[in-house]
Formats: sequence, structure tokens, C-alpha cells
Amino acid sequence: MLFSWLPACFLVGAVLAREITFPPVAGIQHPIVGYGVDQDTASLDISQLMSGIATYANLPYVHCLANDGEEVEKYDIAVMGAPFDTGVTARPGARFGPNGIRQGSRRMAPAFSWSVYTGKNVFLEGFKVVDCGDAPLTFLDNTVALKQLDKAHKVVSARTANNTEYSTPRIITLGGDHTTTLSALRGTYDHWGAVSVIHFDSHLDTWDPDVLGGGLSHYAGVNHGTFLHIAHEEGLIKNTSIHAGIRAPVSNPKYDLKHDKACGFNIITARELDKTGTQGIIDKLKERVAGSKVYISVDIDVLDPSYAPATGTAEVGGWTTRELLTILDGLEGIELIGADVVEVAPIYDNPGETTVLAAAEVAHSLIGLMVEKPVKSHG
Repeated sequence: MLFSWLPACFLVGAVLAREITFPPVAGIQHPIVGYGVDQDTASLDISQLMSGIATYANLPYVHCLANDGEEVEKYDIAVMGAPFDTGVTARPGARFGPNGIRQGSRRMAPAFSWSVYTGKNVFLEGFKVVDCGDAPLTFLDNTVALKQLDKAHKVVSARTANNTEYSTPRIITLGGDHTTTLSALRGTYDHWGAVSVIHFDSHLDTWDPDVLGGGLSHYAGVNHGTFLHIAHEEGLIKNTSIHAGIRAPVSNPKYDLKHDKACGFNIITARELDKTGTQGIIDKLKERVAGSKVYISVDIDVLDPSYAPATGTAEVGGWTTRELLTILDGLEGIELIGADVVEVAPIYDNPGETTVLAAAEVAHSLIGLMVEKPVKSHG
């Protein structure tokens, strides 16, 4: 009995004597489940938890907006934040959306993203996915901020992709209010021309700037409810576009709906899902955009506020997170050339981070669609 304590003592000594080591890249966030520095050789290490600077899904950070002449690591799909919320007509706060979505993605990592539904890992399918950080946008002048975002999209998409066969990188934008989609569509037009837009939202967002903006000024007329009208005016989108999840009221039932159709859109209301199920929605969306390049924009308020309370203009009666993800994943095979998830305002989220978790998974699905169907630009 006298020496029964010795084994335990030696064990404690061995633990205390272990060499302290740091991960290969210090100061970079590591996911809750582990980390991997290289997407191709990512390995799990559960000792690294909740530390470092956040990137989306623990992807490598690349300074995609480096000055001319600076060497930039090549990539195929770029995640870029657009911290802008001064185009809202309701609650502000979406300028913090990009970092909120990254926070919601902390449990995700290239080494731990094998789908139980498909058996695939979208981060390890041969296309390099990176986080470019946020576009630097002023919050003092909307006109200047959108010019900055226009340029950011042009710079990021103009890099030569890592994949030699598909030379133009594609961008997933983390918003930011919905005005930011206008800059993204201007950027995609340079490489793919006019596109069909699949617009997941509770609102139409095709309002005439003279109606939603009051005709006060050009500045006031460019906002998160008019950007699709402006995109149509600029010839960025085709007349084969479609809304999904619509349920918010309109100001003038005859004019607003007629004007929306003139902007090139059909409408799938939120309650239509109750009649057709998710497969019915998928079929309608695919039929509408068949044969064209596609841009998907997901306003997080397409979800019911019980699933996504952290948004600027919440509307009750929306879809569940599972329903939205099922619909997105069902769109496999479309030629997706760009996408975004917007209107995430973390200040209105609950302690469980319901909204940012949902937005992070939406971005994951959008990346999956891009990986599943590579698309060549027109030059």
C-alpha cells in the first residue's frame, strides 16, 4: 500500500513533461472538430478547438484583392464578404453578416465535410475553394461603396483559376444587404453574359426605384428592394428568371406584379411548397432556367423567422431550413456561375446562432452546386 501511488505519480509526471507544440499555421482559426492546413492532406486533430481568426469553413485565406504585380495564390471558387447594409428599408445590421456566417461555419472544415446524403466532400473534389476575406466598403456613401464592390468582383473573378480547363473563378458572396447582388451580377456579366436568376426571398425586389425610393434621388432608388429592377435595366439578367418563397405583401397588386413580370420573373410562392412538396419546387425552378447560365441569390428571409430571426425584414410563413437545403441540393446539374447568401444581421440572432448556422449551410450547398457542375466562361 505504501507505493500504490507511484504509477499515478509517474503518469502525472509524464503528462507534465510532454513537449508543447503549436499548429503549423498559428493565428488561423481551427474548427471545432479539428483542422487541416492543406485541403488535399487535411487531417483531424481534436486538440485544436475554437481558436484563431475565422475563415468560412476553415478554408485557406487568400488575399484575392492584392495590388497589380503581387503574386496571388490561384483558386477556383472564392468566398468573399460584402459588409454593406445602408441600402435597407428596415432593420440594419447585415454589414456584420459575413463575419456572422463565418462564425456559423466554425464546425465545418475540408477534412470533415463528407455528406451522408451523397458520400461526397465538395471541398475535396478537385476545385480549390478559398476565403478572400471582405471587400473594403465605405458605409458613408452608398454610391462609392457599390463602386468598390463592383471593382472587388471584377478583380476576384479576373484572376486565372487554379483549374486549367475552367479558367474563370466563380464567387460566393456573403452579404451584406441584398443590394450587393447587383455588383455580383455586373461581375458575372463580364464572363458569362446575361444570366437567369433564381431568387430565394420573401420579397420581390423588382420594385421600381421611383416607388421604393420615392423618386427622391438616384442614390435613394438603389436599394435592397430595387436591385433586380436595375439589373434588368442594365441587361444583366434574362427573362427566364424566377422567385422562390415569395410571401410578403406588395404595395400595388396590379402594378407590382405586372412590373415584376416585365423584369423577367415568374413567382413561386412560399405556400406552393405545401401543395407540390420540395420536388415540385425543384422541377419548376429547373424548367424555368433550363439551357441558361444561372445565378442563385438566397435572401435568408426566405426562411421562416423561427429558423432565421436574424434578418432585416422578417416575414412569417416561410420555409424550414431543411426544405430550403433540399431544394438547393436538388438543383444539381444547373450551370451555376455565381451565388450569394445575404441579409444576415447577426445582432437579431438568438444565443443558439440559428440564423448564421443556417446561412453557413446554405453557402455550403451553393459551393456544392458549383463543384458538381463546372462552367466555362465565354472568354
